[in-house]
Amino acid sequence: MNSTLTLLRSLLGTVDRGRGRLIASVLLAAAASGASVALMGVAAWLLSRAAEHPPVMYLTAAAVGVRAFGISRGVFRYLERLVGHDVALRMQSALRLETYATLAATTLLGRRRGDLLTRVVADVDAVLDAVVRVIVPFASGGVVILGTTAAIAAFDPLDALVLLASSVVAAAFAPWLARRLSRDADAEAVPARGALADAVHEISRTAPDLVAYGAEDAYLDRMLAVDGRLRRAEQRAAWVRGVATAIQTLGAGFAVVAALVIGSHAVADGRLGRTMLAVLVLVPLALHEVFADFAKAAQTLTRASAALRRVQAVLDAPPVGRGDLDAAAHDPSPAIDLDDVTVGWPGHEPLLTGFDLHVRDGERVALVGPSGVGKTTVAATILGLIPPQAGDVRTRGRLGYLAQDAHLFATSVAENVKIGNKDAAAEQVAAALSSAGLPIDPDRLVGELGATISGGEARRLAASRLLVGDYQAVILDEPSEHLDPATADALLDDLWAAMAGRPMLVITHDPDVVARCDRVVRLDRADAGAAGPAGGRFGV
Repeated sequence: MNSTLTLLRSLLGTVDRGRGRLIASVLLAAAASGASVALMGVAAWLLSRAAEHPPVMYLTAAAVGVRAFGISRGVFRYLERLVGHDVALRMQSALRLETYATLAATTLLGRRRGDLLTRVVADVDAVLDAVVRVIVPFASGGVVILGTTAAIAAFDPLDALVLLASSVVAAAFAPWLARRLSRDADAEAVPARGALADAVHEISRTAPDLVAYGAEDAYLDRMLAVDGRLRRAEQRAAWVRGVATAIQTLGAGFAVVAALVIGSHAVADGRLGRTMLAVLVLVPLALHEVFADFAKAAQTLTRASAALRRVQAVLDAPPVGRGDLDAAAHDPSPAIDLDDVTVGWPGHEPLLTGFDLHVRDGERVALVGPSGVGKTTVAATILGLIPPQAGDVRTRGRLGYLAQDAHLFATSVAENVKIGNKDAAAEQVAAALSSAGLPIDPDRLVGELGATISGGEARRLAASRLLVGDYQAVILDEPSEHLDPATADALLDDLWAAMAGRPMLVITHDPDVVARCDRVVRLDRADAGAAGPAGGRFGV
């Protein structure tokens, strides 16, 4: 909880006049709720007084008050929504930008994609819930309780004490109880949501393979198990919220009955005017309506805290392997250096231990070996997508990467090329496409996952991202895949020319590509299989 408050305070500090805006939002919410309570009180007095058939002029002030409070309630609520959401959305934007910046400089892309996507999207949205659905309602509710109690105390102090006690039960005890009873379920719902996203993502991407191998039922059962865990957490939270709502309803009923009893005795004793009895009885109803969503807000606080802790875990991830761009600007010799590195995916056994690799200026080094031996894992380690399990990884400057399964976005060809350089001009995009051997309309839509283009076109489109960018070192993963020999040779000629003088690591099975490289590093399955605490040493 303390870490969540610290994160929220730091995000509020990024908003211009953030504290003032948040206080204004709380005051506007209190004014809106206070107007609702005042509307009920004035309307109750007006009806009670009108029943005595006084001259109509006696009712004019109350009638104006009813109109004023009725209109102002909507105005204050609208302004509160504007100011409160403005603050929350600015904080959310700051957190999202910080999260993206961290992802660009850390090892967290080695996490499962569905869970990571949930952290970046849904969990970051918890800032909005924390501000709009928790902080503002509870803070403004406290102000309204104090104001209403003070107003009722002016007519009957005993009734004011009873109203305060019932308000504490409904606005504090019931939400606290709801949060305590559903804390584990609410906290579990957040990671369960990420696990469900993982399962759905995995099934959607691998459905043909799962069907081909007859594994679809097992994966569906696993997804349904996660869904069941999430559903049980939601059911638990809903049941507890129902109990808390019942307590709040009983608190409101107790306040009304107590006001009726206390007020009746006060009227009988002559300490209270008859028209004020309706005010004492109906005001608690309006006040307790302010607390109606507090139990849900308390549960939201648990979920928001759990979600923001998951985001904080992203922000706390150590930077790895991103290189020093400032140093690279003054260093004429950008390089890729791996010293005594243990390579492997997080949570799994290492693929390589004691691995050394040094790619110097102008070198084209081929990294070869059978599938599954760890070549792409070496590239992911160099790029900082996963952390080395041991050893030292150093890079200088911007690294360009042609991935074996480079993602294509459902947008135009030009926008896909600009992944390599977001500021690229139209002429640069056209030149990159031409150099990649892809004479295609830059405005053509690629479609979902490159559905409207062939595999070879997708490969050349991904390569054009390198040609449009300014990279000091390049890693190519199967650059000739899906290309005919002539197109592959032409593409490699352009890549070789564009990256002349820069370090280049080429992962390939193609002997023609290997022949074009200056040096070969070979990884053998037997050697990789022996890797571990007593594994062999690989050197270049």
